Amino acid sequence: MLVTPLSSITDNDYLSERFRKAYAFLARPDLCDLPLGRNGIDGDEVYANVLEYDTVPAAEKELEAHHDYYDVQYMASGEEMLQYATADGLATVQAYDAVDDYCLLKTPEPVTSIALHAGELAIFAPEDAHKPGCTLIEPTHVRKIVVKVRA
Repeated sequence: MLVTPLSSITDNDYLSERFRKAYAFLARPDLCDLPLGRNGIDGDEVYANVLEYDTVPAAEKELEAHHDYYDVQYMASGEEMLQYATADGLATVQAYDAVDDYCLLKTPEPVTSIALHAGELAIFAPEDAHKPGCTLIEPTHVRKIVVKVRA
């Protein structure tokens, strides 16, 4: 699944060498055994953050966005709802932090929601504001691998 404005389609090469490294990493059989935190793939060009957390209601969170990296969000176990919207024009809740490549944006109404189940992934480009970690049906403990791919 790919949802993006047609005007952005040529900006995103989801089959580039960096993305292929991300996909190869996610094909590893030991994803559930990886240590939490940052796991190296290709220096600062491609790396994985291994996370575990409990989902929370979407209303308790805001959208996040990044300038320098794509997020390849892979659900190793559990399920969650992700929300997303085009970042352009959204009100800032927390200013962009260049060190962490992160900002928070106000969630618009309506917003698009996606269910992400174990074994599935979603890719968010820098123009995509997204809200991971939301409860789909009931709060659930998840293990997620977020591969960061330099834009």
